[in-house]
Amino acid sequence: MGLPVRAALLQVVNGPFVIDEVELESPRTGELRVRVTASGICHTDLTYRAGAGRFPLPAVLGHEGAGVVESVGEGVTDFAPGDAVVLSYFSCRACDTCASGHPAYCERGYAGNLSGARPDGSFPMRWRGEPVRSSFFHQSSFATHVLAHQHNAVKVDASAPLELLAPLGCGFQTGAGAVLEAFRLAAGQQLAVFGAGSVGLAAIMAARVSGAARIIAVDLSAERLELARELGATDTFLAHEPELTKTILKRTRGGVDFALECVGSPQVLRQAFDVTRPLGTCGLLGLPGRDAEVTLPMTALLSGKKLVGILEGDADPKTFIPKLIALHTEGRFPLEKLSRSHPFEAINDAVHAMETRTAIKPVLRMHGGSTR
Repeated sequence: MGLPVRAALLQVVNGPFVIDEVELESPRTGELRVRVTASGICHTDLTYRAGAGRFPLPAVLGHEGAGVVESVGEGVTDFAPGDAVVLSYFSCRACDTCASGHPAYCERGYAGNLSGARPDGSFPMRWRGEPVRSSFFHQSSFATHVLAHQHNAVKVDASAPLELLAPLGCGFQTGAGAVLEAFRLAAGQQLAVFGAGSVGLAAIMAARVSGAARIIAVDLSAERLELARELGATDTFLAHEPELTKTILKRTRGGVDFALECVGSPQVLRQAFDVTRPLGTCGLLGLPGRDAEVTLPMTALLSGKKLVGILEGDADPKTFIPKLIALHTEGRFPLEKLSRSHPFEAINDAVHAMETRTAIKPVLRMHGGSTR
């Protein structure tokens, strides 16, 4: 008999989340049982809700959790009951890719993050007596309690505002990491960001931290572009402006050093690539459809332009999340301007707010409290 907890179950593709009681196993070797304080909702959650995972339902999604450790399994030495943690993506910490300093591309990453199961194929939760997919990013944080792994948990100060920090586990880490870790953008360089959602706005905040000379934001929403300016953008453009590419090339005198596509659209990726200067780098952060393709001019590649895909900002959460927390403490990474708090029971309202772009980063409160 497992621990009775509440979880938001997705039972049909694009259906509503239904909160019900499930049974949670005891922690296995290397695992932590975490009482979830809050969980951000990420675009990846909505994409998998729409059927991108192609795994059997029901399932418990969520991968931006934060909370307090209640118990630990065998072999766990760095965490103890009472520790406050932010949960991020899973990596094995043993494969060649992890050893090279790029855990976001872990050889066991798909099994540990996107299968809805543990890397060994098992499930931590049971619903109505049957196993349910409940290890999304080795956490499935749309629940009051979860089993995470010591490899995807980051210890934070006991007094840390967990509801505010929860989205650091994925969305904010992805945008800021692309700028600070993957690009290592230097003072005086230029960046263009296509898509002013949570990922794009985090990239803009990081670019300001780096001392970028020009930070361009492109989005469909004038309201979001106004917020982008508040957070550090020097130039903003509505996505449907005529001759947008030509305008940006002229404004930047030949193109930006770095560009980011944060939407997952082939057309937008082409725009981002086209405004990147020779020898510059264009990064893909948006999650595209499984069969999405993009066409690029080969002559532009001969100019030294690079196009790279970037997962999780190419950041190691064990070191990068504390860096972002320090920037927030200094007032240089104002997370509170992006988050909106919702009670766990209102998860479907929070999802609707994100789908309709009336909220940038909805955060679910599992046990009371408020993000702001």
